[in-house]
Amino acid sequence: MGSFFRTIFLSFSGPVFLFIGLLVIFYTFQTVNVDLLPVLSLLLLFAPIWIPVSLFYILFPRWMESIQLKHQDKMGRVTLEITLPQDVFKSPQAMEEVLSQTWNKNKPYNIFQTFWDGKHALTYSFEIVSIGGNVKLFANLPIKKAKDVFEAQMYAQYPGIEIKEVPVDYTAEIKNNQDEWQWMSFHFGKVEDDVFPIKTYIDWGLDKNPKEEEKIEPMAPVLEQMANIRSHERFWLQILAVPHGKKDFSTGSLGKTPDWTSRARAKINEIMGRESSKTDLGEPDAQPRLTMGERDLVTHIERNTSKIAYETVIRMIYAAPKGKFRAETMTSLLSTLKATYTVVGRNDLAVRWRTDFDYNIFSDPSGKRAAKYKTKELDFYKLRTYVPFDVRNGSDAPKVMSVEEIATLWHIPGKAIVTPGVGRVEALRRDAPANLPVGDPNNPWT
Repeated sequence: MGSFFRTIFLSFSGPVFLFIGLLVIFYTFQTVNVDLLPVLSLLLLFAPIWIPVSLFYILFPRWMESIQLKHQDKMGRVTLEITLPQDVFKSPQAMEEVLSQTWNKNKPYNIFQTFWDGKHALTYSFEIVSIGGNVKLFANLPIKKAKDVFEAQMYAQYPGIEIKEVPVDYTAEIKNNQDEWQWMSFHFGKVEDDVFPIKTYIDWGLDKNPKEEEKIEPMAPVLEQMANIRSHERFWLQILAVPHGKKDFSTGSLGKTPDWTSRARAKINEIMGRESSKTDLGEPDAQPRLTMGERDLVTHIERNTSKIAYETVIRMIYAAPKGKFRAETMTSLLSTLKATYTVVGRNDLAVRWRTDFDYNIFSDPSGKRAAKYKTKELDFYKLRTYVPFDVRNGSDAPKVMSVEEIATLWHIPGKAIVTPGVGRVEALRRDAPANLPVGDPNNPWT
């Protein structure tokens, strides 16, 4: 019921404040002896047009938010703990296949499903967690739309893996009480246009299946840092991913947003100078001259945007009991995460927003803003939801990532990972061959 009353309040607060504003304007003009009668007459004359239109634009987003929240509750959520198998010889390409098969836009088939049932693309959460140096992988998924498919694909790609439902979510350990725990939250995202890929497993040559001793594990630097924290510290790394696609009125959006392939084409045209490159006769230059770096960049953009994609947000929370918070531990992991996936001249990951401020004396002298942000961020992490706080330039908005990029950030690491804090299944599990001979039960010699 809380969300219902919140929706009602937000829906009617806009018109109420608008009415109060109009009264203030009316009073102001009256005090300076300006005749408002002609203006009011026009407003009343066209009221049957502008009032319904205004109410629609005010109430429609609130209505969609309300019914989509109900749809999310109906789908349910589950947290799965993933225990690594003893032997993993596959590259992150196996996880790319899992993410591709799990991708589900949950697209409504008719306007009733859109505007009454609230059917929409749901959020998946892929997580790396360190609890006092014990590193684990989790996935938090919609039960009805992703759980079974995800599990089936994981077992298919990684024989011997263990996946189990967690009865109590690991996030329950930290209560939203800043007198007991200290924490900071960070939002990571691509720095450049999201059509430019970050460093992926293909850049490490893992798509060519090198020998085991020659493999470079992309997750190794991050996992090593997370495994080396102290017993009282917690690191939570969360990758929130919503299946990416076109948005229009049929999907519940008032605006029209194309998918990222159109932006990729525009960016490639810009790099190749197709819009501005002209000959002396005014004809387009048929052979744009590109440097080797530009050719390589275009190749990476085309490969990246040709794959299935998710609208992605990366959130990281570092927490410790009050009085034991170590800033150096946090900054070390932040630097590692940035350095691992950066390609100079292409793209990199960087902090786009955080719960603290550079100059508290000016931005937050009382500390109340930071405390509010921390409270909200912890709640949002537990709910597996996201709200961009820095909306001035869009830097904190979700970025589109291909399954290749996400699989590089989150996959089942191979045998190259020997970090003690990364647990694996204690013994190899193999099913008996299906064609084993079966003897005659009446003949003891068979």
